[in-house]
Amino acid sequence: MKVAIPKERRAGELRVAASPETVKKLKALGLEVVVESGAGLGSSIPDAAFAAAGATIAADAASALGDADIVLKVQRPLLSGEGQGTAVGDAAGGVNELALFKKGALLFAILNPHNSRDHVKAYADAGVNAFAMEFMPRITRAQVMDVLSSQANLAGYKAVVDAAAEYGRAFPMMMTAAGTVPPARAFIMGVGVAGLQAIATAKRLGAIVSATDVRPAVKEQVQSLGGSFVAVENDEFRQAETAGGYAKEMSDDYKRQQAALVAEHIKKQDLVITTALIPGRKAPILVTAEHVASMKPGSVLIDLAVEQGGNVEGSKLGETVVTANGVKIVGHANYPSRIAESASLLYAKNLLALLTVLHDKDKGVAINWDDEIVKAIALTRDGAVVHPAFAG
Repeated sequence: MKVAIPKERRAGELRVAASPETVKKLKALGLEVVVESGAGLGSSIPDAAFAAAGATIAADAASALGDADIVLKVQRPLLSGEGQGTAVGDAAGGVNELALFKKGALLFAILNPHNSRDHVKAYADAGVNAFAMEFMPRITRAQVMDVLSSQANLAGYKAVVDAAAEYGRAFPMMMTAAGTVPPARAFIMGVGVAGLQAIATAKRLGAIVSATDVRPAVKEQVQSLGGSFVAVENDEFRQAETAGGYAKEMSDDYKRQQAALVAEHIKKQDLVITTALIPGRKAPILVTAEHVASMKPGSVLIDLAVEQGGNVEGSKLGETVVTANGVKIVGHANYPSRIAESASLLYAKNLLALLTVLHDKDKGVAINWDDEIVKAIALTRDGAVVHPAFAG
């Protein structure tokens, strides 16, 4: 079976879906691996490194994809008219990558189907069996395949590094002959994978770190990393989590108390990083214009949810906004791509782990459509949309 790794053509995407290490291991499974020339350059992996690992280097997308049984990508393939082709030799309007797939090919990528439903139908119409890696279930056997966690972890780290670059002062306390530099105060809103890494990174850089979340269970995690937890901790809050680990809807009275506490806390912060995302829905507003107006000049907000509408009122995708009171609101797109070398290595391992589970020594990669992992990530099968969220 032939596995193709094409160059990513969407604007700003520097990651690649394989590494020399994963190529070697795919070869060890008996798979033929073809990498499009230049696919790894954004992640500092030259063609020679892939070739040394045993991959064949294809001159262009057509020769890489044409007879591939399996296609590994970071982002969803371009369709006709999207106009984002960036590789040498691409037409002015971009390459229709999906048109290069053979019927029956297996596509594994971060497909973002909630925001590209027309693509899901296109996969089915092309006879491509498409699997959305971001739908990987949160079960023990799938942890090593969890792309959301691997990429969010790096995004949380990079957000703090970016905040440090934008902030005009030092992070740690510094006692010098000329005087003392006070430590920066960093507030992390949302304590998922990205938030936890942001707490750890800000703490390592010497900041005074605090965090908030709607789930009481994360308080211990925040404190274990050296941060303080910010929440109205009454009886309602202590019972605010379901048996399945999800947050319950809070009363209006609790929401008002929590909002007042957060508003007062934000006034004292130098750095705020927001990480709250809801799959398939617009990101919730966590920081209002009033909050931003209350912050000190030179303060920095990093909005990790800007691609889904933003957690910070006034954030703009791909822009750094400086407000009238001198606060910076940073809205970088595609945070994992901002640390592409590390992000690619982890993402490639996520894909390798999945293909290893799907591999059969006699049949190659064989899909067991009844497997709970396959059921969770499969969008299309044999010309039909099969995922319940998009079928019909």
